[in-house]
Amino acid sequence: MSNPSQTRALWVAVAGVPLLFAAIAALQVKIDAGTRAYTPESEELLLRSGTALKKMSLGYDSLLADIYWTRAVQYYGNRAGIDGAKFDLLWPLLDIATTLDPKLIIAYRFGAIFLSEPPPAGAGRPDLAIELVKRGIAENPEQWHLNADLGFLYYWRMKDYPNAAAAYLDGSKNPKAPVWLKLMAARITEKGGSLETSRMIWSQIYETSQDKIVREKAMETLRGLRAQEDEAQLDQLAQEYQNRFGHFPASASDLRTGGLLREIPEDPAGNPYVFGKDGKSRLDPRSPIVIPPPLSPPPEATN
Repeated sequence: MSNPSQTRALWVAVAGVPLLFAAIAALQVKIDAGTRAYTPESEELLLRSGTALKKMSLGYDSLLADIYWTRAVQYYGNRAGIDGAKFDLLWPLLDIATTLDPKLIIAYRFGAIFLSEPPPAGAGRPDLAIELVKRGIAENPEQWHLNADLGFLYYWRMKDYPNAAAAYLDGSKNPKAPVWLKLMAARITEKGGSLETSRMIWSQIYETSQDKIVREKAMETLRGLRAQEDEAQLDQLAQEYQNRFGHFPASASDLRTGGLLREIPEDPAGNPYVFGKDGKSRLDPRSPIVIPPPLSPPPEATN
């Protein structure tokens, strides 16, 4: 027969369950209000401690984690792309979801995207994204995809090439990891933020991801990187044209007439490149291609 203290503890726990779900319901009301019309007002989360929620859940950890992850997705979706939108609750929601269920891989992987995307597409917090993914790796060392995610965050968001290479290398030590993780680590160590390295990373994201949105983002970036590479080559040809003829080309047709091109180059969307008076090539204003911001130059090779 249980003693009085154990009985009281049980009743306290049981009584806490309705309060727990009431708090979640209140949170949903807040998020639903944001669905109808986003307003940049201050927001509060009633229960911010995943550890406390875990103690109150009476074994419903995974269920609550799914609920909080769903809330995080809704919360992000209601704000992404809106100028001036704040994402103050995004990290607490992800923190709670992954504390309740450390095996919730989707929350680490997509939560990192939500956190790291620059405004207005996301929260602009790659530092928190890195913290989230590191937690995921610690809890799920068999998941090499998380090491790849960490390498991407260091490479693309933080421009921290040594840590990016280290993340890919650590992931490559997983017996189930593909060979390209080790190749990526070597490539970043050698070439840093080069266009070739960026293209390799985004190509792997496109080829290995099963998510439509992630694949679309990867393809969009790959098209932008190709345009960036085209512009660099065209700028060199424009300089050579200027050396020969004393002035910069007014268009790509001038480069062809001058014997520097065989055909008029087009961007990945099929629009011809244009030239400014400074001799620099540019995308046609009508082009839908978006060139990503340049990364830091690759480090000098050392022996």
